[in-house]
Amino acid sequence: MQKIVGVTACPAGIAHTYMAAESIEQAAKKLGYEIKMETNGASGVENRLTEKDIEEAVAVIIAADTSVEMKRFHGKPLIEVSVGEAIRKADIIMNQVKSGDIEIYQS
Repeated sequence: MQKIVGVTACPAGIAHTYMAAESIEQAAKKLGYEIKMETNGASGVENRLTEKDIEEAVAVIIAADTSVEMKRFHGKPLIEVSVGEAIRKADIIMNQVKSGDIEIYQS
């Protein structure tokens, strides 16, 4: 099973951070992907991605309206969207992952 990792973050870090993570997780599972989402919320970073998680991932999804530690994703296929897009368009984002039409992130 292919693995995807992602990070969600918003300035308030309360509801939308978690709604975006859940939306992406559900869309990924529908397409048969294993997924791990890191959330950067009001209570800090939860479910932090490890180097191994990132290494194993076929794609990275960043859904953030605030800054995210990006260097760690150098050389990985990466999609960057707003938190709102992740909530509303998770299926579209996941279809982009499936198609492989993703830019390689250069830090």
